Amino acid sequence: MSSAMNSVEAFRAEIRDWLAAHLRGAFADLKGLGGPGREHEAFAGRLAWERHLAAHAWTCVGWPREYGGRGASVAEQIAFHEEYALADAPARVNHIGEQLLGPTLIAHGTAEQKDRFLPPIRAAEELWCQGYSEPGAGSDLAAVRTRATRDGDTWVVHGQKIWTSLAHESQWCFVLARTDPGSRRHAGLSCLLVPMDQPGVAVRPITQLTGTGEFNEVFFDGARADAAHVVGAPGDGWRIAMATLGFERGVSTLGQQVGFRRELEDLIALARRTGALADPHVRDRLARAWSGLHAMRAGALRGTDPSTAKLYWSHWHRDLGELAMEVRGAASTALPGEPYELDAWQRLFLFSRADTVYAGSSEIQRNIIAERVLGLPKEPRP
Repeated sequence: MSSAMNSVEAFRAEIRDWLAAHLRGAFADLKGLGGPGREHEAFAGRLAWERHLAAHAWTCVGWPREYGGRGASVAEQIAFHEEYALADAPARVNHIGEQLLGPTLIAHGTAEQKDRFLPPIRAAEELWCQGYSEPGAGSDLAAVRTRATRDGDTWVVHGQKIWTSLAHESQWCFVLARTDPGSRRHAGLSCLLVPMDQPGVAVRPITQLTGTGEFNEVFFDGARADAAHVVGAPGDGWRIAMATLGFERGVSTLGQQVGFRRELEDLIALARRTGALADPHVRDRLARAWSGLHAMRAGALRGTDPSTAKLYWSHWHRDLGELAMEVRGAASTALPGEPYELDAWQRLFLFSRADTVYAGSSEIQRNIIAERVLGLPKEPRP
């Protein structure tokens, strides 16, 4: 075994042992909580767990050491996310700050921005949300209409964002806004760091099919951002936004796939208990799901194009939700009684309907693959 492989295995053993030693007491009750469609579960406890991770240097493991990270290699980051998922540790509450904004600031922020914002992200003292999507500008991000105008040493922001994950729990939002009034499409956009706790910011949770509301509408009506809190130069927002989206689909998806595997294994066990596995059609679909999951992992380890990977996993997971309803049969359509809460399979089915929409719809991903990967002509625009 090479020294690099030894290093990764030692790192894997370190985080595995640490999780086993620390997911105890009050933290043990957090196991498995807070997954997709369940971000409301034990939020205060999960935030305390996040800060416990930070106190032991287990947040931001992939960040360079000079910014408070561990400088972990890609292989070590994969090991971290896989072991975290295998331990059934609670869903993280600081993903957007740690995995999206933090790397963006490290790559493109000023020294002052790094000094101001990176330490509280690493310590989980300030939580972030992402102000990109708007009504009419979701996957087509270049259609952003939120605007910001310069007023002395601040930017004044007006507009609306939507599907803003955990905005109701966040202290800051990085906002893509149009700062050049005459600009169109990709030109004239800027990335602003906007405090949420101020006049002119209103957050309204959106109730989803699952009955929960981790997505939000955010309204900016004269909210202000410091002039020094533009990431990159004014007008450079498109480049910054694309860099952030590149970080969004990083190695943490390997941990996501551990969760997918657990769901599939539980579904196979359910099919055995109910007798559904005797149906050749169900058995074939479960076999296809199993092989698809292994193909997904192989692609992630090989560095598959991010749009291709997103297109693949979102459809795989949505199909798994549909298969779960088929395995359960008629029972999948009913709630057992008060308080009429969804069970895990119903929640999986309903929430996974959004997988092919959020973080770039499947239609947009196919266009990106066609144009940027295959080199086909761009889709005509009006």
